[in-house]
Order: sequence, then C-alpha cells, then structure tokens
Amino acid sequence: MSDCIYVPRSEFAAHADAFAALHAGVATAGYVANVDARVEVIEFGGLSFPVTINEPGRDNAWVSSPLTTYSRYALEETRRVIPGALAWPLAALIGTAERWLRGAGLDRAVSINNWLLSTNLYPSTAGIDFIAVRDALKARWPDRGIWFRSLNVVQHADWLHALASAGFELIPTRQVYLFHDVARCAREHQNLRRDFALMRSTPLQRVDGCTFTVDDFADAEALYGQLYLEKYSRLNPRYTAAFLRQWHGAGLLELTGFKDESGRLRAVIGIFAQGPLVTAPIVGYDTAWPRSAGLYRLLMAHVLAVTRERAATLNLSAGAAHFKRLRGGEPAIEYSAVLCDHLPGPARRALGLLRVLTTKVGVPVMERFKL
Repeated sequence: MSDCIYVPRSEFAAHADAFAALHAGVATAGYVANVDARVEVIEFGGLSFPVTINEPGRDNAWVSSPLTTYSRYALEETRRVIPGALAWPLAALIGTAERWLRGAGLDRAVSINNWLLSTNLYPSTAGIDFIAVRDALKARWPDRGIWFRSLNVVQHADWLHALASAGFELIPTRQVYLFHDVARCAREHQNLRRDFALMRSTPLQRVDGCTFTVDDFADAEALYGQLYLEKYSRLNPRYTAAFLRQWHGAGLLELTGFKDESGRLRAVIGIFAQGPLVTAPIVGYDTAWPRSAGLYRLLMAHVLAVTRERAATLNLSAGAAHFKRLRGGEPAIEYSAVLCDHLPGPARRALGLLRVLTTKVGVPVMERFKL
C-alpha cells in the first residue's frame, strides 16, 4: 500500500522560513533543553530545509542524536516492552553495537529536514535532483554521515526509492501508526467512538493555545515532561515553555489545553500540521490524576477529531501501540536514509552493521510484538 501525500510546497516553505527565523544560528538548548546542536538551512529542489548538526559526546535527545536513537533509547525500549527472556540477549546485542557505533563516530551527524520533532513532514520529491543533492551534501559535510529521518514505507515510498537510488542506506528506526480515514476508523472501532463521546462529556474546559498565559505555558512544559520524560524516557526531547510559546506564536504548533474548574491546565496537546498531514509531537497530562478521567484518551480524541475535520492523514508516531491499533491505527516501519559512502571505513562498516541488525533483528521484533 502507498499513500504518498505530501505537504504543499508553499506551506512547507512558509513553515521552513518560520523555523529558520526561530532556530538558525540560535542555541537550541533554550528551546529543547537536552539538544545541543547547530541549526542551519540548506536549499534544494527550490525549497529550504532545516538542518541540525550534531556533535559526539553531548548525549543529545534522540531527535538530534543517531547514537541515542539506536543505542540508549533502543536499550530503554527493549527493557520496557520486550519480555524478559528475549530482552536480555537483545540488550546485550545493543550494548555491544553501541560501543562500536560510538567508536565509529556515529554522532558526527547532519540531519536534513530535521524540525527537532519526533516526526518530520515532507514535501513532494517533484523537482528534486537527488544525485545533485547527494553530491552537494557530501561537498558541504565531507566528514559527517548525512541523515533523513521520519521516512515510512507507506507515506514516503518515492523518497525512500529516490534516496536509495542515490546511494543512501535505509536503516529501520521504529514502527509508527497512521490514520488515513478517521471517519472510517470511528465507524469500525468502538474504542474511538467512546473517546469522541468522552471529549463531548468531559467536565474539563477545552481552551485554545492563543489564550495561554505565561503560567499556562509553564504548566504545559511540566505536563509534557510528566508524560514523555518521567513516565517514558529522559532521552525524549525536553521542550521548554519558550519552545511552546514561540512555536505557537509562529504558527508552527497548534496548542490546545484542557483546564479544570479552578482554571488550572491538566492536559495539553500540540499539533504540527502542514496541509493534509498531521502529527502530534506535544502530548502531556497530569499523570497523578485518576485514570478514570481519561486524559490521554481525551488528547488523542482531540487530534483524531481535528484530523477527521480536515480529511487529513495523521502520523501518530510510535508508542502506545495497543491503544492506537484499537482505534484503527495502521502500522508502518519508519526508516532513516543515511549517506555514508564518503566516510572512513570504520564508520561505513558500523553503519552497515546497524542496517543489518535493525533489518534482521529490529524489524521482526517490532512486528512480532506489535510495538
């Protein structure tokens, strides 16, 4: 199945300009506290693309660091979700690979079209000369691996084919969940209908991010941290209140909150959307609240309702796989495309090993355990 729907060029260009105005040449740590990387812009195919340049030894979040993605984060996920009998040998394998990858300088990485989010959106490949792009990238960064993240086999078949044909290695990363027709999902999945009913009946007040106060942005940062950093992993990006405020103000992030009767924010979601494509990189709620309040269900119902209203496609990223499957989410393996044939032998061999391990071990494990 292929569903190659892309961001309209004009909208992609406008968002890329807004991103560059905030981040190009500006320290990232004020926006994403655990990412210390340089942000630049590169142009090809008539468009500007955000670029992050990662350095070794900074223990950056996985949205910037390939080493974090494929070693520390993979190790945490293995220990968290894989049954014990299989988790131990997988953890040992990841630990061995991590030492080799670190020694080979995996984190000397340039990531193209990297928006500092878990899921990056892509324009069409039309008008892009991938051979020329390859040569330009190698000339500009001759001593670094060059990465494109967030490419899945359902939405980005032509990007994957074009990059592979230009000499990029395709390395599996994770399994994401896509919603192509939310109206159909609601007809077919009772769980989703119940979530929509909860959104209508909740006593919490839904508020738009344009009404957020300084305290609300601080609470939004804390709520995101409770879920993504404290419950899941501190290797996730640590977005600050400044990031949320500035991205919302620039039109890059659509924030929605849910407040209790005292006016305190108890749940927040941030949508990153371009044209017919929707993602939700910001999700947070008060994890101390009773499960019966259904705060996570409420937030997912909101983004699914927005997707339905726009007749859009939602990439709901990885994690909470069982929850997403019960609501009609369709799994797709996500890849990074990596250009490394210009690098020294140890780096090329390390990336070759990574491709083999993720393809022969990682993908079967993700599919077997429906991660």
